[in-house]
Amino acid sequence: MLALIFSLILVISALALGYSLRRLCISGRIHLPIEIAILRITLQKFALLCFMPIALVGAFWIVSFNDIRVAWLPIVGLAALLSGGCIAFVFAKLFGMGREQTGVMFTSGLITNLGALGSLFSFMFLGEAGFALVALYKMLEELCYYMIGFPVARYFGHGGIDERITPKQRLTGVFKDPFVIVVFTSVTIGFALNIAGVSRPDLIETLIAVIVPAGTFLMIFSIGLGMRFSSVGKFLKPCMAICATKFVFVPLIACTLAYLLNLHEIADGLPFMVVVICSTMPLGFNALVAASIFKLDLELANSLWLISTGLLLLVIPWLYFALQYLQLVLS
Repeated sequence: MLALIFSLILVISALALGYSLRRLCISGRIHLPIEIAILRITLQKFALLCFMPIALVGAFWIVSFNDIRVAWLPIVGLAALLSGGCIAFVFAKLFGMGREQTGVMFTSGLITNLGALGSLFSFMFLGEAGFALVALYKMLEELCYYMIGFPVARYFGHGGIDERITPKQRLTGVFKDPFVIVVFTSVTIGFALNIAGVSRPDLIETLIAVIVPAGTFLMIFSIGLGMRFSSVGKFLKPCMAICATKFVFVPLIACTLAYLLNLHEIADGLPFMVVVICSTMPLGFNALVAASIFKLDLELANSLWLISTGLLLLVIPWLYFALQYLQLVLS
């Protein structure tokens, strides 16, 4: 129960503080030395490039990979992302949306907040081993976004990526991304220490217990810096569709696939529970980035992102009690 309470406090306080700072800056009561947009990006980069690598090394250092079936996790993660995009696209067609809004619906169904929220809740509810498995679940995430999500967004929008860029060049760009490089390097180092049988210092456990919540707080705080409430009322029907996609249809598809692949039989169901958490996350901020770059409906994208993130207040308790039940059944 303490994990549930701590997670709720962290998410609510980080969002509230980020949004409050944004409002104070807009009203002129506070003047920052840098723009809000630059501050938001800087905080995200700092958390992802400084905090998370340490946590990944430490987690992969001790996690067990004795069962080869855990290698199915990246496939399940990719299936979850793609199914979300496809379902949202169907909703867009049913609603008779135009090109710019259809592009937003697809990218919002596809792009998911795995790095901050998925990692946090896996760590809080499942410990270091769960946190490590998130890295496997999201292994194909960047590839999916850059090879499928952004090109589809460009197709429905205007401008954006140069048409002369080939799929090969785009694929190369994914592997040159500093975030991808840092994650891959961190996982490799942690896994190498694991295989080599090097004993992990006790201090590492304490360090991870601090930096995972701290890094996540910075990322969620940066999310609060970008929150806008002005247009939500105009898009209630698409918001309901995206929330149904993110919190009902995608989890059903991902968990069914994970069950068929027998992930519930591994380590007392740990990989299966990671799928439960990660497939139930709201859309990620990159959906707004895509809408901005490719001149899609940014108002709609902001509303979808805001509502799905806000529903976390209901999703977090549900996840906690669902995981408690699964731990009893699968252990």
